[in-house]
Amino acid sequence: MSEQTTIETLESRLRKLEDQLAIYQLVATYGPSVDSLSQEAVGSLWTEDGVYDAGGSTPMRGAAEIGDLVNGDLHRGYVAKGCAHVGSLPHLVIDGDTAVATNHTRVYTKNGDHWKVERASANRWELVRTSDGWRVKHRLNRPLDGTSDPRDILGRGVRG
Repeated sequence: MSEQTTIETLESRLRKLEDQLAIYQLVATYGPSVDSLSQEAVGSLWTEDGVYDAGGSTPMRGAAEIGDLVNGDLHRGYVAKGCAHVGSLPHLVIDGDTAVATNHTRVYTKNGDHWKVERASANRWELVRTSDGWRVKHRLNRPLDGTSDPRDILGRGVRG
């Protein structure tokens, strides 16, 4: 292997690792952002035309509308009780300037002296590389309620 080929191989491997780290950081930022009611931080995770489909209602569209989810009555009620949005480490498939992250999320709410799992969900994060780094283009979130939809989300993610 020539020195040039070795350098190109190392650069490629480094870029892939940097992409993985950036995507992990992006996905990990969601929970602390919504739990701290940081509207701008939440919105900044999405592209300007991004979509968040959490099921049960019309999907949120655009970074501003998605960031505004922290001002909704349901979300404010969770925060007022004490809550934590916690995600698992995502399974990643990166293909150039696009990626898919698949993970589980849980919403814990305070219940007396304890916390209970309010919601456990399957997630598909479709991401794109932008001039500002990786951003969410589309997030699909479905509760793990025994139906096939959340299982399909998880299965598609790990099958690529």
